[in-house]
Amino acid sequence: MGVDWFPLWLSLRVAALSTALAAVFGLAIAYILANKHFRGKEALDAVITLPLVLPPTVLGYYLLVLLGRSSFLGEAYEAIFGQSLVFTWQAAVVAALLHSAPLLIKSARAALESVDHTYERAARTLGANEWRVFWSVTLPLAQRGILAATALAFARSLGDFGVTIMVAGNIPGRTQTVAVAIYDAVEAGNGALARALVIVTSIIALAILWLANRVGGKLSWR
Repeated sequence: MGVDWFPLWLSLRVAALSTALAAVFGLAIAYILANKHFRGKEALDAVITLPLVLPPTVLGYYLLVLLGRSSFLGEAYEAIFGQSLVFTWQAAVVAALLHSAPLLIKSARAALESVDHTYERAARTLGANEWRVFWSVTLPLAQRGILAATALAFARSLGDFGVTIMVAGNIPGRTQTVAVAIYDAVEAGNGALARALVIVTSIIALAILWLANRVGGKLSWR
């Protein structure tokens, strides 16, 4: 009996989409935390960090409450797309995003804070606006750390289990990601399938970690 690789392909798609979303929105939040001073900044940082310390099942419960069919967001999604968000592969993307975005934001913030602001001030003196300073000076100087953070966020998304199974479920061929499929295979006594998925997933994760270390080195958190 051959190995069903659907969970792996689904996990790679989910991880890619959630990482792309985390990179776009997370980088903006990281920039604000690294460069702006405002009331409630530390509270915002605490809220962003919270998913890193809460049990995955707690995060999954929060998502069920926020995205369920009886919630405002759940009703709005169903009105637009004609189906409930919960127990779909799109819900797995949201779960992976919640699980990985805090890691990307914390790491990207550290990378942005490590930038020598002398270069930014010099660019402003030469007439560059804030948008151009960010794209021409800040981002190139912090890109190694940001790329490493993105790679780590992808790896974290790939391996999410607790949040995903709470909001996306375990539907073979539809929402079953690789982490859930491994658990399912072990429970069913299918050691061959579990070993195949574990080995391939471990190789992918190792390659991602090697890439993260190669690109950014060891990130220091502040």
